Amino acid sequence: MDRWKSHVRARLQLRDQAEKLPYEGVYTSLSQLEERFEVRQQFLVQATSSEGGVEVENIRLLQLGLRESEHLAEKLSQTVSDLTTVLHLKDAELQHWQSRVCQHRQEALTLAKASNALKASLNQHEYTIERQTKELAALDVEQRSLTEALSQAWSEKEDLLRRWMEEKKEEADRLNKYNDAQERWQRVARHLRRHLYRKKTSEPIASSS
Repeated sequence: MDRWKSHVRARLQLRDQAEKLPYEGVYTSLSQLEERFEVRQQFLVQATSSEGGVEVENIRLLQLGLRESEHLAEKLSQTVSDLTTVLHLKDAELQHWQSRVCQHRQEALTLAKASNALKASLNQHEYTIERQTKELAALDVEQRSLTEALSQAWSEKEDLLRRWMEEKKEEADRLNKYNDAQERWQRVARHLRRHLYRKKTSEPIASSS
């Protein structure tokens, strides 16, 4: 049993004992007074029925004691009735508190189950977060690696583009030089063809003279 339940039960028992303690022995005293009352009543009957038996003064004393005993018996009966009512109320209150204890026990069990479920869910979430953290760290490392590879690829692309442009420029320069050379050779060829043509056209004239 839980400590708080034992504590509540012990406090209830101590309270009941403290409330019943002033009235301990009431039932015993009532029983003794009833016995005394019966004895005095029998003695009084015997005394009144005897022929010249007991004196009148003793009878009066016995009647007075009898009335006193009756009065005490009535008071004790009323006290017993009141105590019985109080005990019934205390029993009802005790049953009420026991019911409350059972209710709180059930609530505690429900809360304990809910707490265990929340702990299991929390552990699951912590495990998921830990796993996702590791995956995120791995993805971060992979992203840095890809970023470095992309940066290197861009650098290589820029270098290749620069070299390609240089090669194209050199090729264009060579082509321009080749075209210039071709153009010069064509001019020289045209010049030579004109020169040869002129030479050919001038040779018959010289031979006829």
